[in-house]
Amino acid sequence: MNPSPFFEIEKIKNVAVLWLNRPEKRNAMNWPFWRDLPDMIDQINADPQIHCFVIAAKGKSFSTGLDLEEFFQEFKHVFQGEFADGREKLYQLITTMQKGINAIYNSKKPSIALVQKHCIGGGLDLVSACDIRYASKDASFSLRESKVAIVADMGSLQRLPHLIGNAHTRELALTGKDITAEEALQMGLVTKVTEDFESLFQAGMKVAEEIAENPTIVIRGVKQVLNHGIGKTIEEGLDYVAVWNASMLDSKDFRSAIGGFMERKRPVFNPETRVN
Repeated sequence: MNPSPFFEIEKIKNVAVLWLNRPEKRNAMNWPFWRDLPDMIDQINADPQIHCFVIAAKGKSFSTGLDLEEFFQEFKHVFQGEFADGREKLYQLITTMQKGINAIYNSKKPSIALVQKHCIGGGLDLVSACDIRYASKDASFSLRESKVAIVADMGSLQRLPHLIGNAHTRELALTGKDITAEEALQMGLVTKVTEDFESLFQAGMKVAEEIAENPTIVIRGVKQVLNHGIGKTIEEGLDYVAVWNASMLDSKDFRSAIGGFMERKRPVFNPETRVN
């Protein structure tokens, strides 16, 4: 796998752990984060032995968000472009930065975010693109951009309303306030809170391995059907899943499941890519 100064990919059986690995800066997101994230997700997507991936962070914090000082120094000429040409370059920079987080959301492989301590700004954008979010009890979350004169533009304003509702999203975005792990649990931003990072990682890996044992074609289908259903009517969603199953139901794994049921044996899915 291609190396990155910001990321490290670790494979544990059929699960990949994408580590944020800038602990000395509390995983503040400098340019290598935004530049390399799409490639990291491409590598995960391309590996048939990876059925699910976890996003976790080394060090004390998950991420304190955009490294404003370093980023402004590197792209000052883009941020302060005087004319339309400069504005267009800033637009292109923003859309380029969006690609990695979009890649997580659009990946056919399920993702689980594990958050300890700080999850600020871009960190919240990152976890909002994941399918499942867990946190340790010391975690805090903040859609901080309004406090640094930025309209959040990496996906939180678009994805959080579907996760926690419009009212909670507006309160977080307009105030820029911090919320605790318990508050995040109550509003549905996370679905589990653990005692510390060790128990957080164990819980995340346990559910990732449970997901990875399921038929990959079904997991892809579940993600695709759920993502497609956002903004659609129930009838449109039902029609889409009917078309999906009409096309994809009779898979090798489905036949294995039927055979296992008939023989009273537990089927083994994904035998070609299973890592023991």
